[in-house]
Amino acid sequence: MNRSAIYPGSFDPVTYGHLDLIKRAAHIFDHVIVAVALNSSKKTLFTSEERVEMLKEATKGIKNIRIELFDGLIINFARKNEINVLIRGLRMISDFEYELQMALTNRRLDESIETAFLMPSERYSFLSSTLLKEAASLGADVSSFVPEFVARKLMERLAC
Repeated sequence: MNRSAIYPGSFDPVTYGHLDLIKRAAHIFDHVIVAVALNSSKKTLFTSEERVEMLKEATKGIKNIRIELFDGLIINFARKNEINVLIRGLRMISDFEYELQMALTNRRLDESIETAFLMPSERYSFLSSTLLKEAASLGADVSSFVPEFVARKLMERLAC
């Protein structure tokens, strides 16, 4: 049986926390699609194409994943790809309420699609792309939170 899953997100930018979850999912599932939201409700710093390229570079050593853009409901993307498991990350207890609401809404939209929650390593449990962008915009060195090439892109984009 081929076990596949989708890990959706905006990945703006990809962090070590995201990469930790991608590696964990790739260890559990035979195939993982890292699905980059094209039309996210979030205002993104990087274009969808830039986010895909950063993810491809950051995950080039992981063989059983692929990076794809998606637009619209993740449930529709899952149906199209005939995958019935969504991966969501839980960093802190504060994530749980939002993620539970999203999982229950997705379940109501399609009962055949399950949500699996993964926790990152403790050392990444506080990481947030939003927080990193804010710190980088104020001149902080964020290279311990993201791959070096991502830190450079952040600093260039924010002109720090």
